[in-house]
Amino acid sequence: MSQEDKFTTFRGIIARLRAPGGCPWDRKQTHSSLKPHLIEESYEVLDAIDSGDSQKLCEELGDLLFQIMLHSQIASEANEFDIEDVLRGISDKLIRRHPHVFGDTDVKDAHEVMVNWEQLKRREREDGESMLDGIPSQMPSLSASQSIQRKVSRVGFDWDDVEGVLEKVGEETKEILDAPDHEGKVEEFGDLLFALVNFARWMDINAEDALRQANKKFILRFKYMESLCRERGLSLNSLSLDGMEDLWNESKRGTGDR
Repeated sequence: MSQEDKFTTFRGIIARLRAPGGCPWDRKQTHSSLKPHLIEESYEVLDAIDSGDSQKLCEELGDLLFQIMLHSQIASEANEFDIEDVLRGISDKLIRRHPHVFGDTDVKDAHEVMVNWEQLKRREREDGESMLDGIPSQMPSLSASQSIQRKVSRVGFDWDDVEGVLEKVGEETKEILDAPDHEGKVEEFGDLLFALVNFARWMDINAEDALRQANKKFILRFKYMESLCRERGLSLNSLSLDGMEDLWNESKRGTGDR
């Protein structure tokens, strides 16, 4: 089967699911009702990438593609757009924003590519539109902070060096302690997180991914502690803090984590 035939077959499957006599669940879906599924499938793709399992990644990308095709089918039924419009739009955009590949623009490195990318996007924006208007409101906060800081850095609104960023982290930490009330501490804590995300950007660290990995590592270690307690007939909540610390260190060794 050719690539074109595979795509046509897949598109036909989606249309059949939505057609009269198709799947009751698929037929009742809307753009809004599919939002949580789109988010869930996106995170499952991330998990597959983290696992290093290429077959799992292939499967999860298929699930994500299903969401994209389903949205396109719903829009097609409403005479809004179809999958051809989606493909045409992204193809035109990629060609337009890669003049160093499809045109005669010269670039030295990836950084210059991103600077040019921002300039091209600026030309496309309507009068009065901010370069930050495109940050999705439902984007996870750490990712949104990193995206904001990355965008403004491309127009030169940035620290001269990483030392300035670290000084800002220290400054925001002190301001939390000095805040006169809880509301002030919440505000200053947000500023500290923003500064830490900026430091992550300077270190070429994806802040959202780093925290997700830290969460997974903690869960793995804590589950190991629970397993040790079951094996030894212990109750975790009856242990002293020192006893928990000993188990925690044992779990670190047992899980092979740093």
